[in-house]
Amino acid sequence: MELVERFLRYVGFNTQSSEEGDGCPSTARQMEFARFLKEELCELGLEDIYLDKHGYLYATLPANTDREVPVVGFIAHIDTSPDYSGENVKPRIVRRYDGKDIILCAEEGIVTSPSQFPELLNHVGEDLIVTDGHTLLGADDKAGIAEIVQAMAYLQAHPEIKHGKIRVGFNPDEEIGMGAHLFDVEKFGCDWAYTMDGGEVGELEFENFNAASAKVTVKGLNVHPGYAKGKMRNSMLMAADFIRRMPVNETPQTTEGYEGFYHLTNVKGEVEETVLSYIIRDHDRKKFEARKAYILRLAEEMNVQYGNDTVGVEVRDQYYNMREKVEPVMHIIDIAKQAIQAVGVPCQVKAIRGGTDGAQLSFKGLPCPNIFAGGLNFHGRHEFIPVQSMEKAMMTIVRIAEFVAR
Repeated sequence: MELVERFLRYVGFNTQSSEEGDGCPSTARQMEFARFLKEELCELGLEDIYLDKHGYLYATLPANTDREVPVVGFIAHIDTSPDYSGENVKPRIVRRYDGKDIILCAEEGIVTSPSQFPELLNHVGEDLIVTDGHTLLGADDKAGIAEIVQAMAYLQAHPEIKHGKIRVGFNPDEEIGMGAHLFDVEKFGCDWAYTMDGGEVGELEFENFNAASAKVTVKGLNVHPGYAKGKMRNSMLMAADFIRRMPVNETPQTTEGYEGFYHLTNVKGEVEETVLSYIIRDHDRKKFEARKAYILRLAEEMNVQYGNDTVGVEVRDQYYNMREKVEPVMHIIDIAKQAIQAVGVPCQVKAIRGGTDGAQLSFKGLPCPNIFAGGLNFHGRHEFIPVQSMEKAMMTIVRIAEFVAR
């Protein structure tokens, strides 16, 4: 079908973003895909198509009703995660999944098994798009892009479905936390929007983590190891002490639901200097602030022990919980719930254990909840997406447009 063909075409583009990138977009390959999308939108006949120098692409599906209708937007991100290769993605479709192990690569014994990923069993009998075990799939968020573009094509092909003006937006660098920074909310011109960037079919999210990054720099002193007694200060050992003092039961692997965490994402060190990279997450704003204060206080305690200026911490807020911006306009959640249920799926309202461009956009004045795109096991070789989930996500967009016009 056209939706699947569109998605498979999109995942052929390697659009990984990069923390090391200089500028926006962080990688040139994202702009290459954005140009391709721009041409597709032109061919579909959308209007007001604009691609800026940073890789932000905007377009309009004009209203087909004379009624005054709120302008609603749909947003997805162009980039895929830098955590796993997106080069030369080779997807395939497992027809009518039978509930057994899926062999991704027989030669290397790479298998996606329901014993490890029990969510597979929720999709027995469906058609699953999987990888060959050597790359991520890219459903996060090329599925969202495909669903939005296909929904626009569907509405054009069905003029009997009345809708107001619809705006679509595709942005770079979401995976590195920069996706909404240069998003032009004023130019987008919507009353509200939805990101199509969620996971399992039926999910609707308007709560997310408050998020910050913390860069911990530990300074040491290197001297010849043969004459080091009383002189050498090994920064790696002091950094290990810092790690040891962090709460052991407040990590991603020990928390769930509304529980926050500290996550050590990178360690780079030698005797003279070691840098620890942390991310800090919590749904509760007060607890979030307390977490940031804790990591700063720990640095102070270590400086008392090891000497002033041994440990330095730079904390940077990334985004906040969008709930406080969505609650005053809860009708946008009610419309999404109604649309999800209309496509035959139970609506599952849940809190995101992560972030979304919608969080930053909500604080920029564009309330922006997150709707399922249908993919699972993002950012790795076991990523997959049921075709039927993509179809339901696409039709959810259509129904939202229809219900808003009512």
